[in-house]
Amino acid sequence: MTFGNFKAPKNDSKYYWTRHSVGKMMQYGLSAQRVKRVMRSYERIEEGIAKNTVAVMQPNATKRDSEGAKKWSQEIWVMYQKRKASIKNDKLNPSIAIDRLKNELAGKNQCKIISVWRYPGVSPKNNPIPDDILDEVGDLL
Repeated sequence: MTFGNFKAPKNDSKYYWTRHSVGKMMQYGLSAQRVKRVMRSYERIEEGIAKNTVAVMQPNATKRDSEGAKKWSQEIWVMYQKRKASIKNDKLNPSIAIDRLKNELAGKNQCKIISVWRYPGVSPKNNPIPDDILDEVGDLL
C-alpha cells in the first residue's frame, strides 16, 4: 500500500508493523529500512512504557564538537516487543492447538513494531536497562 511517496511495510517473519507504527512512520517521514537500522544499531536502549517492550534510540545525524564528543539535535525512537511462542493446552481440539503452535513458532523471532517517533533535541535518560539484559537483547537481534 502506498500513500504518496510513502510505501507501507509488509509484515513478514521478522517484523510485524502495527497500524499505529505505520501511521507514525508516515507522519515523521521514516521508511521501514530506517526503522530497522535504528533497531540494529541504536545509541541508547531503555525499557518501554508499555508492558514487555523496549525502546531504542538513534540520533538522526551526529556532529563532533571541538573535544570530540558526539552531539545531535534530533533523535529517532522505536518501541518494539519481541514475540514469544507459547504452548496453550487446548483439551477440546488438539489439532487446533497444534496449528496454533505452528503459527506461533513460525513467528517466534518476530519483532512487533509498536511505535516510532522523532524527538526534537536530546531526550533525558529515564530507565536505563542493566548491561546483562542489553547483552541478552543484543544476542536476540
